[in-house]
Amino acid sequence: MFPHSPILAPVVALIAWSMVMWLWMYVTRIPAIQRMKLKLDSQAPRGEQMNTLPANVRWKADNYNHLMEQPTIFYAIALTLAIIGAGDGMNLTLAWTYVGLRVLHSFVQAVINKIELRFAVFFLSSLVLIGLIYNAARLIF
Repeated sequence: MFPHSPILAPVVALIAWSMVMWLWMYVTRIPAIQRMKLKLDSQAPRGEQMNTLPANVRWKADNYNHLMEQPTIFYAIALTLAIIGAGDGMNLTLAWTYVGLRVLHSFVQAVINKIELRFAVFFLSSLVLIGLIYNAARLIF
């Protein structure tokens, strides 16, 4: 077994969570497409056909897409912290907090999609991410 930085655990956890959301997206999307007897058209403008699906089905796909956006910054900064040997202590706590908030954000968006609540969770996760970036910048520069 190779030694590794503890901060890699929340990285893998968020990647695994992204795949849970991918599965949830398809488990809800495919039956909705079948119920609507939607004929998929490769010539339709991007996303146009999926916009006809019920909102509560689209929310899962929207969240999956969101997990491909800001978390890429988390992956980069967490890997940076792991490489420089700073993937433990407060940085590890911040990383797990970020992951927890992103999972909470997923549930809020995928289940109730209350925008004010979703934004509050997103904002908090962004502050945590800024903390990780600050800590890495302090050590690098």
